[in-house]
Amino acid sequence: MRELLILVGLIGLLVSARSSLADHYRVPSGSMMPTVLVDDRIAVNKAAYGLRVPFTNRYFANFAPPTHGDVVVLQSPEEDKVLLKRIVAIPGDQVEVRSGALILNGARVSLERHQTGELEQLGDVAHPILRTREGGEDFGPSQVPSGQYLVLGDNRGDSRDGRFFGFVDGAAILGKAWGVYFRNGWFDWIGL
Repeated sequence: MRELLILVGLIGLLVSARSSLADHYRVPSGSMMPTVLVDDRIAVNKAAYGLRVPFTNRYFANFAPPTHGDVVVLQSPEEDKVLLKRIVAIPGDQVEVRSGALILNGARVSLERHQTGELEQLGDVAHPILRTREGGEDFGPSQVPSGQYLVLGDNRGDSRDGRFFGFVDGAAILGKAWGVYFRNGWFDWIGL
């Protein structure tokens, strides 16, 4: 009986840690290409922005909030699934998307040619994007409300993101993606 209680306690501890500290996900779509590919496995730091009460969206300790360029997992505002997207605008930003290119606070975000498309400089983060299908839907201009974020896929022409479902609440952000740990049948590490 004692061994069974220890086993149940250990399983409870592991499940709580997965809910509040770290987790992993399989990427089901190409909306974050070329950064993250279909079927990549990603590691997620669920404690990046604060410590949550296990199995809830409530924080009991907050850290630094999400910022420009962070790749995050979030609960979809449209359906019961988890999404992987990049934060492109934070509370207070004036944001606009034209042909897949960002305009933040009145300034066009830098884009340079890159081997897989274009390289976008978003804050301190330089990352590749694709502007297939003429960059997809346009958005804004709009100001990001307090506690809300605009998230986009790096594959701007093929991503169902904030241009369709609007701003997401900070409580919907489940964690920050650390990196890809498994790609094309091999263990690897590609930081995000």
